[in-house]
Amino acid sequence: MSGEPRPCVDSPTEPGVAPAPASLVRMANQIASNAAHKPHDVAVQRTADHLREFWHPSMIRTLESYVASGGEGLGPIALEAVATLR
Repeated sequence: MSGEPRPCVDSPTEPGVAPAPASLVRMANQIASNAAHKPHDVAVQRTADHLREFWHPSMIRTLESYVASGGEGLGPIALEAVATLR
C-alpha cells in the first residue's frame, strides 16, 4: 500500500456521486465485520480509520446523514465508528 487515499468509488449511474445509503451500510458493516475479532474499541477504531483512509468525503457525509436519521441496518461497530468521524 502506498499510504495515499484511493479514489472515490462512484455510483454506477452518476460519476462523482456517493453510492446509495443501502450500499454504504453494507460496505461499512463488511469493514466492521473484518475487525470484529479484535476487542470492541479496537474494532471501532480500525473501522473508522478505514473509512477515513479509503472512503471519499461524500460517502462519509452520506453515511453520517443516514446515521443521523436512525442508521437502520448498521451494526454496533460500524455505528460507533461513524460517530467518531464527526
